[in-house]
Amino acid sequence: MPLSPPVDREPLHRRRVECRGYRRKDGLWDIEGHIVDIKTYSFPNDFRGEIRAGEPLHEMWIRLTVDDNMMVHDIEAVTDASPYRMCPDITPAFAVLKGLRIAPGWTQAVKDRLGGPQGCTHLVELLGPVATVAYQTMVAVRKQKLAETPRGKRPGVLNSCYAYRSESEIVRERWPDFYTGPKEASP
Repeated sequence: MPLSPPVDREPLHRRRVECRGYRRKDGLWDIEGHIVDIKTYSFPNDFRGEIRAGEPLHEMWIRLTVDDNMMVHDIEAVTDASPYRMCPDITPAFAVLKGLRIAPGWTQAVKDRLGGPQGCTHLVELLGPVATVAYQTMVAVRKQKLAETPRGKRPGVLNSCYAYRSESEIVRERWPDFYTGPKEASP
């Protein structure tokens, strides 16, 4: 179901985020993100002279290479378009994510290492959807690991979202030891 019809309005800005996941021949995974910001109007820019309507204000790419345990083995960040000459200079700083694992606490760990003047706001924001796409790309590996979780061991996805909340029917069926919802009435 789409959003309700809006009031009359004028489009001014569009941000497009696209992420893709790949299985590499060497057994690792590449997760790529691409972000593009476009204005519907032209405006002056000290660095580029003018940024014309429809021309990217920001265009940036990021690639994480991870293993089956979501450990970051490599990262590459590129800035193709930005409002300032110095913006591409920060991309090598993203190497500080090597050795970090995409897991609970990922977003905070990224912000600790690359937040504020230590990184690029747009590339840091892009790492959120990239991490989600890593999970979605590796769904078969994650399902296998979940299936191999020993009985009685807390599954890592427990309480990670509404569907996996401890009182949900999914948890009741898959991991009854961790179900906290109401007990079914006896017949």
